Amino acid sequence: MTNEKQVALQDTPARSRPGAVPDIEHAVVVDDPRAWSNARKLSVVATVSAASMIAGLGGNIYNREHSAKTSVDRPGCIAAISQIEEQLHASSGEISLSLSLFIVIQGAMPLIWSALSEFWGRKRVYLVSTALCVLGCIVAALSKTIGVLIGMRCIQALGSSAVIALGAATLADIYEPSERGTMMGIYYSAPLLGPSLGPILGGGLTKGFSWRATFWFLAIFVGVCFLLFIPFKDTFRRERSLVYQTALRRRLAHQSAKSSEASSLSQVTAVSRIVPATDDKTRPAAVPAETKDAIDELARDRDLEKQQQQPANNDVVAPMNEIRLSLADVNPVKPIIQVLRRLNNLTILSASGLIFAFSYSIAYTCSRTLANEYGYDALQIGLVLLAYGVGSLFGSVLGGRYSDYVFRKLKARNGGTSSAEMRLESTMVPMFFLPPSVIAYGWVCERHVNVAAICVMLFLSGFFSICIYSSTLAYIVDANTGRSSSAVATNSAFRGLSAFVAAEVAVPLQVCYVLHIPSSSPHLLRTIDAIGDGGLYSLWAGIMLLSELLILLVWWKGGEWREKWERKERDATKS
Repeated sequence: MTNEKQVALQDTPARSRPGAVPDIEHAVVVDDPRAWSNARKLSVVATVSAASMIAGLGGNIYNREHSAKTSVDRPGCIAAISQIEEQLHASSGEISLSLSLFIVIQGAMPLIWSALSEFWGRKRVYLVSTALCVLGCIVAALSKTIGVLIGMRCIQALGSSAVIALGAATLADIYEPSERGTMMGIYYSAPLLGPSLGPILGGGLTKGFSWRATFWFLAIFVGVCFLLFIPFKDTFRRERSLVYQTALRRRLAHQSAKSSEASSLSQVTAVSRIVPATDDKTRPAAVPAETKDAIDELARDRDLEKQQQQPANNDVVAPMNEIRLSLADVNPVKPIIQVLRRLNNLTILSASGLIFAFSYSIAYTCSRTLANEYGYDALQIGLVLLAYGVGSLFGSVLGGRYSDYVFRKLKARNGGTSSAEMRLESTMVPMFFLPPSVIAYGWVCERHVNVAAICVMLFLSGFFSICIYSSTLAYIVDANTGRSSSAVATNSAFRGLSAFVAAEVAVPLQVCYVLHIPSSSPHLLRTIDAIGDGGLYSLWAGIMLLSELLILLVWWKGGEWREKWERKERDATKS
């Protein structure tokens, strides 16, 4: 048998195999996205990947002032933050608030967007979110006060967060599990370029024009993405959504109960019309036994008819055209709870969040090191950080392909039967190299060696970390059949929270600071030494080792945990 035939057999949906039990992921749908041509699928991947860059660009094109030196010391480098503080009379606390709110909102709002997509579909959510982001960018570029700018940064974060949650879910709509690793790698390579290109574009635009030019650039870029989503064909199918199917069952049960109540009332009314009215003395003999038997038989017939109308497959309920669900029918909290109560999900989400926090920390602290120790301006910093972006790009694409290769190999060895945990075996090779790369990066920065060594370590750290991360993202989608958007949205929330904590903790650990000690001498100061880049990234290496152990734990026990909860959910559905 040729390799192509083997792959085709492995990817054959379960519902088409003899004796196989149909699952919701392979429910029969009209215009199945997985049957689309390769060209059409790749156009979807390209559109979603381009839009996914919005979040990374929006968070990094808005440059922080990384250097402890003033613009007088380095007149050629005036960061966007410095201009905003001067023109809008903003304090450093207000600037920090705008940056922190952007991170938190961008991490939390995918939970809402994923719930909306379960009855709006993917396309409508893409259009609404990108329109909001364009509005936020335009008003931010025209803002005259720091309050308006902070508000518009929140709107930008709200709009840019949708693609983070729905991009991976869209790929799950159109690709089989054995293809998802490669496509996830290609998709995720685009947002990885955002943090690398953002400082370069932001530094160039700020230096050539002003800080407002960065937001006009974002408005144009997001506007182009909005136009690309207009001809975009929706990939969402209600039959394959557990959230939609659960809401639909609840709505059908409610309508059935109301219909039965109305029918019973009409039967009683009809019987009362054919039974002659009598006085109290003759009332007990007014209803003959034959009439009561007829009513009982009619009730039994109606119960039998209702049972026959119920679907044989409890997993999939065919949606009815006359029933349209609304936000009241879709509880945005319940799917998130269902994702988090599975121990395999909670463990892998924690590991994924730690890896993303490391990525955010290394980009931020490296900028400070290059500005303070090497005297680099924003444009030069962006060019150095491009090494991390390129490493992440290669790690995402090559790691995704390797993940699919391992997945297909294990599936063929297992007689064509696969499990989501097979995906994680591909992470074992890069696991050996990530902690040493992180330690090496920290100490080359600590010793202030040639910047070429920093570029090499940035490339390797990005390559190995994203090799692992892309496989965990594919696992999150594969292990949550029917609720992939909710699972990815929860992953985004973990990422946002982890990045927020990393941003707040990394800098105090990296650099020394001066502490004023009240005493009889008002000028008594004390310098507190921090652990520096070497100590900070030795600590991060230990955290990366912890995240790798969590991934290995899921690879070992995740299948057992997942199947346990799947059985519980099936039993709850049947009852």
